[in-house]
Amino acid sequence: MNRKGLSVKTIVAIGIGAAVFVILNNYVSIPSPIPNTKIQTSYGFLALMAVVFGPIAGGLIGLIGHALSDATSYGSVWWSWVVVSVFVGFFIGLVSKKINIESGIFGVRQIVTFNLVQFIVQAAGWFLIAPTLDILIYAEPSNKVFVQGLFAGIANIISVAIIGTILLIAYARTRGKTGSLTKDM
Repeated sequence: MNRKGLSVKTIVAIGIGAAVFVILNNYVSIPSPIPNTKIQTSYGFLALMAVVFGPIAGGLIGLIGHALSDATSYGSVWWSWVVVSVFVGFFIGLVSKKINIESGIFGVRQIVTFNLVQFIVQAAGWFLIAPTLDILIYAEPSNKVFVQGLFAGIANIISVAIIGTILLIAYARTRGKTGSLTKDM
């Protein structure tokens, strides 16, 4: 039977991914000099999950993980930044077909592709979307939110470039390389 929708494996990955995102966001982040902005390790993990499980899983992990993290940390959800987490998870997940991490190959070409995509996606999300939504939804002062967005974007781009790349290299090594099996005679 060919069913449409998410597989059980992907649904479980979304649940576990969101939980790990919350833990990393709340307990494994570095304070910054910019108010209400931290250097996050969670986005490197989100990138891994998005590449491995695809754009829907990446977007849902960003949505659920960030919303729960805000709710448990601050008592309310800052939706403008949650939207960007969905955007980042979804669009980094779109690169998964181009990278094909399941082939066991994550070499220079795939690393460059991954980091180019994550740079563009995060720059759009944190430099433009988050500050604009902060102004439209919360009537925040533009100078404040653009500084926060710029700092968060740069920090997340660097975090994903380091942590996300390392996680993807490690994950690729657990997969069998295409054509690596040979038949013994």
